[in-house]
Amino acid sequence: MCCRFALVFMLGLTLALFDTGAGKANSKTIRLAVPDELVSSGFLKHLLPRFSLKTGIRFELLAEGATADAALSQEQGGTAVFSGLGKDWFLIASAADNANLVRFEDWITGEVGRKTIDSFKSDGKSLFTAAVARAGEQETVVLSGDAVRGEKLAVVHCGRCHMVNEATRLTTIGSSPSFAVMRSFADWKARFEAFFALNPHPSFTQIDGVTEPFDPARPSPIAPLEITLTELDAILAFVSRIPAADLGAPIQYQ
Repeated sequence: MCCRFALVFMLGLTLALFDTGAGKANSKTIRLAVPDELVSSGFLKHLLPRFSLKTGIRFELLAEGATADAALSQEQGGTAVFSGLGKDWFLIASAADNANLVRFEDWITGEVGRKTIDSFKSDGKSLFTAAVARAGEQETVVLSGDAVRGEKLAVVHCGRCHMVNEATRLTTIGSSPSFAVMRSFADWKARFEAFFALNPHPSFTQIDGVTEPFDPARPSPIAPLEITLTELDAILAFVSRIPAADLGAPIQYQ
């Protein structure tokens, strides 16, 4: 609770130059309900002032579940904005006609907002990953294969970093996007098919008959991820059946 009050005080002090009267201040305020774990992470001290200093729109942080203009919540709904702390986070608006909130949503899902999210570090580690706005409705693609086996393989091999399903929600690395978020990418199929060639995977992944053996002088820094192409096909079949996270409408530029 002290962290929440300290953040509200800091935002108010930083933005005092924008407040010339009570009525004007109220018109430039977003009442945002957030859980304590987001406040204590320090992430909001990094994120919100950068939007406020650019726009003059300040935030009043309220406890999770309080009546507010919007909420940052792990409950699915609204617009997916980032992944972190082992969860996908959504900006859920109470009203669609709040101009300040619309401006914040455009910013947090836009290029500057996404870069701001990705740049946050704690003790040198990235803890949050921005969601990528969907370019448009994607054609539904369901791949053949053993999806049941694929889910089990994904939990074993991918669940140590990514949230694969609800069972892996608390065992992941906060900065790694969930399967649901990655499933919403326009190029999700290509990303999963060639994941072993995309950083940081080459340093610890071996695909039987595809990847070169590790250089003896540069062994895998962690327990190697070793699978076959048949197992990868099963994982792809599972991924193709995952409901994509709702990343919101395309960003509108004026």
